[in-house]
Amino acid sequence: MTQTVHTRARAEIDLAALRANVRALRARTPGAQLMAVVKADAYGHGAVPCARAAIEAGAAWVGTATPHEALALRAAGIGGRMLCWLWTPGGPWREAIEADIDVSVSGMWALEEAKEAARAAGAVARIQLKADTGLGRNGCQPADWPELVQAALAAPEVRVTGLWSHFACADEPGHPSIAAQLTLFRELVAYAEKEGIQPEVRHIANSPATLTLPESHFDLVRTGIAMYGVSPAPELGTPGDFGLRPVMTLAASVALAKQVPAGHGVSYGHHYVTERETTLALVPLGYADGIPRHASGRGPVLVGGKVRTVAGRVAMDQFVVDLDGDTVEPGADAVLFGPGDRGEPSAEDWARAADTIAYEIVTRIGSRVPRVYLNEHPEERSGS
Repeated sequence: MTQTVHTRARAEIDLAALRANVRALRARTPGAQLMAVVKADAYGHGAVPCARAAIEAGAAWVGTATPHEALALRAAGIGGRMLCWLWTPGGPWREAIEADIDVSVSGMWALEEAKEAARAAGAVARIQLKADTGLGRNGCQPADWPELVQAALAAPEVRVTGLWSHFACADEPGHPSIAAQLTLFRELVAYAEKEGIQPEVRHIANSPATLTLPESHFDLVRTGIAMYGVSPAPELGTPGDFGLRPVMTLAASVALAKQVPAGHGVSYGHHYVTERETTLALVPLGYADGIPRHASGRGPVLVGGKVRTVAGRVAMDQFVVDLDGDTVEPGADAVLFGPGDRGEPSAEDWARAADTIAYEIVTRIGSRVPRVYLNEHPEERSGS
């Protein structure tokens, strides 16, 4: 007999769903390689297991924001092509070069640090030049692009392996900035290639562009949130509309269920007061675990076979739902979000409740919530 072990809370990560999502995204981009973006601990899903699963499903590259994220993947045995792009002066350039990681360069200071690190490592640094085509964050301004290109070409310590940029509004199809950025990116790539750079990959497509802008795919697409089965543009379609399945299910064990009279205040500030005698269930998750306090009074939770709403404020470690007279036993599942197989809400439902985006909902789930990996081996299947 198998005994069920109840834990306070858990985030179930279905790696079979992730592999299937990678395959579905690759099918949409037959002429381009796919980069599995696992920054921010794979958007809260766990960088190492997700990187492995993505590579098993055919991802040709792995991408991180910070070099420390990339180095941690290498230390865990993740091989293959890898790019990291969020650098600050004094960063671990030499360590990244020695770990065979491509490093992004957005300006002259970064090129100089990459060159110095390459000399110290006794190796040629693989760099990718990033252009700011309109997002206004990282990347080299078009006016400074010729200087950066010429300096990179003149530096024997580096080899330019990629030219890239990032969209500002790819999740808003038809936005005029999309066409403008694509045009400028093509121009900057053409200049660099005319001057003698021979990039292995040219890339600008993020998750929404991968799904909706085939003209942006070039040699490589960078899929982040879509790989985890969350729609990057909910107004255009659900994950299912894009052939994707949510990878994370967040659940907790009900800690207490009790009868309370009418007029009973619930949680801090008594923003919720019971209208009649009812049953309250205590869910042991709070904003310290990443549950948004902004979803107080609005967040949906599946408890006892019905979707309930957070009653009152989300506290640091717990929140309450009103069962409207129904009863559950301590240890019963409270499912905050998942793929919907049991009628549970989605991460997008929580995003609406908190006036944010689903990216933030999955990424903010904290380290107090253990990740439980399902279908770790490729032959296993989601839902089996």
